[in-house]
This record gives sequence, structure tokens and C-alpha cells, in this order.
Amino acid sequence: MLHLVWETAQLPLYTIWWAGTAHQNLVAVVHCTGGDALITTATLLIASLIGRFRGWPPFSSRVALTAILLGVVYTILSEWLNVEVWRSWSYSPAMPTLPWLGTGLSPVFQWLVVPAVAFGMASHLWKPTAEPAVAPPAGHHHS
Repeated sequence: MLHLVWETAQLPLYTIWWAGTAHQNLVAVVHCTGGDALITTATLLIASLIGRFRGWPPFSSRVALTAILLGVVYTILSEWLNVEVWRSWSYSPAMPTLPWLGTGLSPVFQWLVVPAVAFGMASHLWKPTAEPAVAPPAGHHHS
């Protein structure tokens, strides 16, 4: 849901907001949110596999940072390919960009903020538990 909110909020930073129809804008938001779900799944899977091989606990800060880093790297590459190479979409003049790459700051921040919030929520909700000690029934003594 956070990706949907972010995609909707950042739409005016792309030219489609200004040049597209309401239907095209809706399709863009749904399409991009679906892509975000796939990117999230892939980066979390890769980070979890790396973490498993390295012995990191699930939802640890190392897994989170790895997933976030993978998301940021993918986003920079994807934005560059789609904006500069394939010209699939373009930024409006309102989009702040990274000076050395030309990548939009909003999509980069999205992959820093949204996964960080999601990991924070997940780590708060997911608490590993130790195996409970099984006590002998009351009145039963072992010799």
C-alpha cells in the first residue's frame, strides 16, 4: 500500500501527469505499483537468501539494508534505462534529479523510505520466540 501511495503522490513529477489522460495516469499508477510489488519480492528474496547463507536472522537490519540497497540500485538502473535509453517515460521539470546520473530523486527516495518503513513494521511485529520449556504436570516428580 505504501508503494501505491508513493506512486500516486509522485505522479506530477512525470510528464504523463500533465500530458496524459486520467485513464493513462491510473494505468501508470497501477502498472508502477505492480512493478514495485515485483521489485520488492525479488529484492527481499535475494536479500533473504544472502542472509540465510551468511547466517543473518530474518528481518535483521542486514537483510533490510541489503534489500534496500538492491532496490535502490535496481531503481537507478531502471530509471536510467526508461528515461534516457528507451524513453518509455520522462520527468517533468518539477522532478529533482541526481546531478551525476540524472535519475529522479523521488523514485530513489521511494526505495529508501518505503522498504525502511515496511521493515520497521515487520521487525516490530515479528518477534522470534524461544521454544517454551515444557514443565512436568503438577504433582508429578521425576526421580
